[in-house]
Amino acid sequence: MQNNSIIIELHYLPCIEYFGYLSKYKTVFIEKHEHYVKQSYRNRCSIRGANKIEDLIVPVKHKGKQLITDIEIDYHQKWLGTHTRAIMSAYGKAPFYEYFNEEFLNILRKRHKWLFDLNLELLTICLKLLRMEFEIKFTDDFDKLPKNDQIDVRGLIHPKRKDYEQTNYISFEYSQVFGNNFVGNLSVIDLLFCTGSQSLDIVKNTIR
Repeated sequence: MQNNSIIIELHYLPCIEYFGYLSKYKTVFIEKHEHYVKQSYRNRCSIRGANKIEDLIVPVKHKGKQLITDIEIDYHQKWLGTHTRAIMSAYGKAPFYEYFNEEFLNILRKRHKWLFDLNLELLTICLKLLRMEFEIKFTDDFDKLPKNDQIDVRGLIHPKRKDYEQTNYISFEYSQVFGNNFVGNLSVIDLLFCTGSQSLDIVKNTIR
């Protein structure tokens, strides 16, 4: 990939593919002026539980067409405890759970008002734990067509997209806590809790 920068939206505890794309570029532009998209990874992630793949969804107060920065988290729904218990149940016995879990809990306990702020801080800690370093910038406005030196992956990574044949993503297997069959492209916390310091090498091998 010859371009030096990528433009992408913020996700909640993004999947491995998300970081695979980021690992290929020197500069990352976070889309700050898009409208919120329902049923996307902007407010959800997938983890591997004991019996099934679990979707963790952050409920939001959504009123029609709103900018992503105006989306407020709904704490009247008891999602926070559900998420922390689900993560502990899924990864409590993972090799690196004790090393990393408190980092995520400290962020969740802040009870951010805005989804954008929560996602940004979670992205920041994920990058720290992965030891990924690059320049992060924010878009000044919304452009359907990015600049010539940008790779645009906005909207490419989506829960309803199950077929990776048309993308650059490659599922790279590692040892998981539950199940005999490997499940790829879950939230990056699955990778971090299971592989620790090897996570970045795996991330770099998931994008052609």
